[in-house]
Amino acid sequence: MHWPENAITGEGSARVSHTPGNRYSAYCGVVSTAEVSAAHDVELVLDFLNTVDVEQRTDVLDDLARWRIWLTERDLVDDPSVRATRDGLRAVVGGPHAPAFPAATVRIELVTATPTLVADTVTGAVLAAATRLSVLGEWDRLKICPADDCRWAFFDRSRNRSRTWCSMRVCGNREKARAWRERSKLGQAQ
Repeated sequence: MHWPENAITGEGSARVSHTPGNRYSAYCGVVSTAEVSAAHDVELVLDFLNTVDVEQRTDVLDDLARWRIWLTERDLVDDPSVRATRDGLRAVVGGPHAPAFPAATVRIELVTATPTLVADTVTGAVLAAATRLSVLGEWDRLKICPADDCRWAFFDRSRNRSRTWCSMRVCGNREKARAWRERSKLGQAQ
């Protein structure tokens, strides 16, 4: 999703709302322009990581029409190393092991008198966003849900960065119920 031009509500602030297509609610409130930039980076990286949906058994990269729409919506250019980059980033964030992903070309340019990471392709744009998150100390908030039937990438907004599940109501509850049933079986067997 692109940030609409009318998102700016005042000097140096913007209103952030739910991202269409995201299954879980986003933070809503007034944030600084720097936070909007970081939020945009989080959104781009998560959208990219979630082009594969384990629960629905779909992969946007397998459907050329959907992949082109995804790129067009974000004003990005395709790259032949996109799958390797996505799978490598998912592995780094907490997904299944994948081989190292290929490097992408990212430049530093002055944009409105500010040094800015600029990329020509989707992998470059995503890796530039990931780099900005890393510099801001927010990279470790990107996580992959450990539920085998989910594996959704999410951003941990908890104060102490301890969130495990993409949704406590769904995946967390399911796992806790499963663990309770296992403990109950063990208790009955003894």
